[in-house]
Amino acid sequence: LRGLLERPCGRYTPIAQRNLGVCYVHGTGVDQDHAEAMRWFRLAADQGDAGAQYNLALCYEIGDGVEQDHT
Repeated sequence: LRGLLERPCGRYTPIAQRNLGVCYVHGTGVDQDHAEAMRWFRLAADQGDAGAQYNLALCYEIGDGVEQDHT
């Protein structure tokens, strides 16, 4: 699955990183792993991907893959 999302130089685009995070949340094509999903969301969010920033916020709100944080 990761090979499909890679750029030719071996780097992932922010959208691909976010989508890979979604795959880890749902266990689509990979073992379900919420902590790994958070890692991919954070990588994309750090590059300005608004969808990944939203997904991160949701994960923190419900404590999915991280300690719950309402601040």
